[in-house]
This record gives sequence, structure tokens and C-alpha cells, in this order.
Amino acid sequence: MSSTTEKPTVVEADEAGHETHENGIGHIDAMAMAPGVSYESFAHLDEKKILRKMDVRLIPMLALLYLLSFLDRGNIGNAKIEGLQEDLKMTDNQYNLCLTVFFFTYAVFEVPSNLLLKRLRPSRWLPTIMVAWGTVMTLMGIVQNFQGLLSARLFLGVAEAGLYPGCAYYLTMWYCRREIQLRQAMFFSAASIAGAFSGLLAFAIAKLDGLGGLEGWRWIFILEGLATVVVAVSAFFLLYDFPETATFLTEEERAFVIFRLKYQGHLEAKDESAARVAQADEFQWKYVQDAFKDWQIWVNIFVYWGIVCPLYGISLFLPSIIKNLGYVSSTAQLLTVPIYIAAAIIAVVVAYFSDRVGKRSPFVVTCMCFILIGFILCISTGNPGVVYAGVFIATAGIYSGFAGNIAWLCNNLSGGYKRSAGMAIQIGVGNLGGAFASNFYRQVDSPRYILGHALEIGFTSVGLIAATILIVNYLRINRERAKTIREGGHSRFTNEELSELGDRAVTFRYVY
Repeated sequence: MSSTTEKPTVVEADEAGHETHENGIGHIDAMAMAPGVSYESFAHLDEKKILRKMDVRLIPMLALLYLLSFLDRGNIGNAKIEGLQEDLKMTDNQYNLCLTVFFFTYAVFEVPSNLLLKRLRPSRWLPTIMVAWGTVMTLMGIVQNFQGLLSARLFLGVAEAGLYPGCAYYLTMWYCRREIQLRQAMFFSAASIAGAFSGLLAFAIAKLDGLGGLEGWRWIFILEGLATVVVAVSAFFLLYDFPETATFLTEEERAFVIFRLKYQGHLEAKDESAARVAQADEFQWKYVQDAFKDWQIWVNIFVYWGIVCPLYGISLFLPSIIKNLGYVSSTAQLLTVPIYIAAAIIAVVVAYFSDRVGKRSPFVVTCMCFILIGFILCISTGNPGVVYAGVFIATAGIYSGFAGNIAWLCNNLSGGYKRSAGMAIQIGVGNLGGAFASNFYRQVDSPRYILGHALEIGFTSVGLIAATILIVNYLRINRERAKTIREGGHSRFTNEELSELGDRAVTFRYVY
């Protein structure tokens, strides 16, 4: 299943079923980019069948990995209402600091991790970092004080940094941009399921309170951490690396997958009368630098904050919010379940229609409006039913909008390594929003949490403004490029130059 290099040449399969390689251009890449090859060359292949084969073999494993990741980073909220803060004799500020520091190391290590993903192979890199964070999570179950928990959360951020941006980028190495949001949503919905599962699991594990002389919250960390390590070991054998080495596809199907990926985004992709511009996949530091200098990534980060601050506010504090409405901890854990299940279903439905119509911004903006409505309901009253409904509506918007925003940016980054770095910057810097959100819901503000809800409304409003800026500029740039094409301006560039320019090429069209 796994390859032995970053972009292997398919020569022959060894006895274990892995592809061997030689230096130079891969056999599959050569088939996909051979002169005269067009979409018609693959017309006899069933594209939907190929996508189903990819879905079945890729999405479930990625979803499981991310479920465990989100479970492990958010279970501290469940542990809190089971007595963690009291047992470790922490103040409210110390507890919030333990939440916050996770995101600093998480943000710093995202870009390096994504660059290493291609060079070290997904089937090796992703399971390795899983073993690391599973070990850290298990050790969190034996911390004895604030300093121990703070250190563990720092190292958890380092270990988990590569998982989500790595998986999100990994999907772009298999799926075209018109297909990616549905797969991102199917994969990211695991986070929503993790939220539901976290409540159920914490409710059950907390019953172990006293076993082995350990409190129930310690068992939450220990058992969930051990589960992560076990799944990580299996992932070494179950993860596939690249389409070129996918043993579940025929050689011709692999070439077709690569062909689709190589020529997406540029006007010439299906226009056989014009020159074709392939996506640049070779590593050059200038592509990483281009990502850091790309205006759209930094504007999109504000959209990301408008979604991720509510996301982490909900995931870290939802049990406490519900508990402070007057419910006991066990009931609060269980009441989180329907919220997350509904959010997962809605996210997949929204993604399906977004891919179907080929638009991102209408769905992202609509989802952010639902986030606003939800938190406005929460801040407007202390009535438990209304607050619960508000959280329900906001969560549905959060999970649908998050997958849409990730897909929106990756659709508009061309070039393998620029996309790798760009998505890591978006998710890394964007997840600093988690550091903000960790301090939104202070115990002193309970049970109404007016400050926390107001901050969520503020960040979402700023995100909507940023989304508007992106839409206006994407439309403007697309119009200008269309005019340049009509005037023959693209003829000044060779195919290789257009390929190196990536999404800055006059032939590239932004998705909005």
C-alpha cells in the first residue's frame, strides 16, 4: 500500500505489494502527462467508481485518526467537570492557561509537519505523530499538579500539530477541487462525532472513579490515550501514500487520477485546442515563500478565526455551559451528544451541495450567519431551552462552515508544496483562535457567559467581513484575467512559466 519515496516511479510491485521506484519521472506521471493524452483518453473509465474506491479506502481511516485527535485535545473539558481542576488545586486562570498553551506549539509546528508529510510518506509520518500524542495523553492521566498538566498540554500541541493539516492536505493529493469539500466534511465530521463520543465515553469512563486509586478524570486521559496508540500502530499498515502507488487502483486508473489533479484549476484543463498547464509538484523553497506572501491566505485566516473560535469555545466548554444551566455533570455530558451528531450530518449535506454547484462562499457565509444567530440566542437570555437551541444552531453552522472554508482556500492554491504550506499556515495561525477561545468562557462569568458569547459574535462578524473581501477580490481578479486571455496576454508565457506561477497565473481561476 505504501510507497517508498515522495513521488515514486511505478516500475514493478515487490512481493509485499508495495511499489518499487527509480529516480526520474514516474511511470504513472509519464502516462498521465504524455503528449496527446486528454480526458477522452480515459473516457472508458468509470470516474464515479474510482472515486468510490478511493472514498472507501481513504476516508474511514482518516476520520478515525481525526476523531481520536479531536477527542484527545478536547477531553480536558470533560475531565474538568469530573473534578480535574479541584483535584489539581488549580485556579480558573491556571486551567485556562493549560488550554491556551496547546495552541501555541500547535501553530508553530504545522508548516514543518506538512512539508515533511510528502517527504517522509503519509503512512509513516501520520502514525508516528499519533503514537507521540497518544503517549502524551496517557501520561496526562498521572499528572499531579498545574505544572505537570501545563507541560503535557505543551507537548500535546507539538505532537498533534501535523494531524489535521496533514490529513486535509493529503486529501488534495487524491481529489480534485470540485470534489474536495464533501471529503473534507466526511473526514472533519469525525470531530463532531468525537464531540458526541467524548460525552458518552467520558460519562462511562468516569464510572471507573476510584479504580486503582485513580480519579475518574484520570482514566479518561489514560484510556483514550492508549486507544490512540493502538490505532496508530494499525495505521502504519492501513494508510495509503500516493495515487501513483495505490494498489487498489489499476495502472490506468492511477494515471487518470494524476491527470485530473495535474490539470485542475487552469482554463486549459479541458480545452484540448489550447496549451495545457500542469500543476507544479516539485519542491522549491520559493513555493513555500509564495505561500507566506499570499494575500488570500492571510485574509482567509480571519474567516477561519470567525469559525474556529466558536468551534473551540464549543468543544472546550460545551459540557460546562450545559452543566451551568442547572444540569448535573452526567446529564450535561449526554446532552452534548445530539448537538454533535446533528452537526456532522448537516456538514456532509452542505458539502455535497457545495461540491455539486462548485461554489464555496455562499455556503461558508450562510453557515457563519447561523453561527451568529446561535450565539445571539445564547446571549439574549438565560432560559436553558433557548440557550441549548442557540448552541445547537451555532454548532451546526460551525462544522459545516469549517469544512467549507478549508476547501475554499485549498481550491485557490495551485502547486503541491505551495498548497501544503498554505494550508498549514491557514490552520496553524488560524488555530491560534483556539488560544483566544480558551479564555472566552471564564468560570466567573457563569452561568450566562455573556462575555464569551459576545466575543464569539465579534469574531464571527469579523470573519464575515473578511469573507466579503475575498469574494470581491476573487471576482475582480477573475474578470481581469479573463480580459487578459481575450487579448492574448497568456501567449507571453510558456506552459512551464504558467505552471510555476500556479494560482497567480493568468490562466488560473479562483473559486468563490
